[in-house]
Amino acid sequence: MILILCLAILLVAPYLAEQLRKPMSDDIRQQAPGHFAQLSQGLTHYDWIGPLRGPIIVCVHGLTTPSFVWRGLAKGLSAMGYRVLIYDLFGRGYSDRVDGIQDAEFFNRQLEDLLADQKVGADITLVGYSMGGAIATSFAARFPERIRHLVLIAPAGMVADLGRLASFVAKTPVIGDWLMMALYPFQFRRGVTSEKDLASSVPDIADLQLAELGKRGFVAAVLSSLRGMLGQSLESEHRALHRAGIPLLAVWGRQDDIIPISAMGTLATWSRSARQEVIEDAGHGLTYTHTDEVLAAMRKGLATGPMG
Repeated sequence: MILILCLAILLVAPYLAEQLRKPMSDDIRQQAPGHFAQLSQGLTHYDWIGPLRGPIIVCVHGLTTPSFVWRGLAKGLSAMGYRVLIYDLFGRGYSDRVDGIQDAEFFNRQLEDLLADQKVGADITLVGYSMGGAIATSFAARFPERIRHLVLIAPAGMVADLGRLASFVAKTPVIGDWLMMALYPFQFRRGVTSEKDLASSVPDIADLQLAELGKRGFVAAVLSSLRGMLGQSLESEHRALHRAGIPLLAVWGRQDDIIPISAMGTLATWSRSARQEVIEDAGHGLTYTHTDEVLAAMRKGLATGPMG
């Protein structure tokens, strides 16, 4: 009987911990900078940074780092004269926790709705970081006529291998769910803590990332994205963008242990006209750890356009 009771507690504990996390609420959202838009799938947190007029850059963040990841880079882009739109993907930051598989269609709809709400039409420079790179690629391939430039920073979509454990979790219902709820918070906390002493253009970014674990629905959103957006290869989308002549700049970190530098060669095969820049001493967090270098690559790439 004691063994059965212990087993029951073990099975229930991760889900109980999830219920003890804070649900997204109006009280929490009062702390948020920026604004909110009621979109077709739910409430989305967004912010504009930079001059009221100027060419528009829209930034799409990654799997676990909400829109605050862009604060340093957006400041630099605004100094260059750009008007920058950042927002929280569903399940992250201050946006709603939304049911459903978080695949390309799911994220494209959120972005399309937000741009419509903000009356943003064409001539967009779309920037995506990590999983946001996959989302930006998918969106650009769907609406190439709206894209002025596509910028991908350590983007997903070239390498579909999530690793043994993550692949098992993504492909295995029930057991995978339990493993995700039980193990991922510890794994995430360990990974963020190991980078806490890195220089960052976003103050207290490690603490901001860890705070996501205290919000109900965050871990479930990560799992849904593993089973959706991050399980997709974007070869056809990249080839379509190449045929459409959309200028593409990709920026990589040589020391990235999340998106390997080998993805650079894959992208070159799919999109021969892509400009690619490598920051030698940067890891996966280059958006905020090597902001000046990323800005320099963007300044150069957006000025010169595609390679001939």
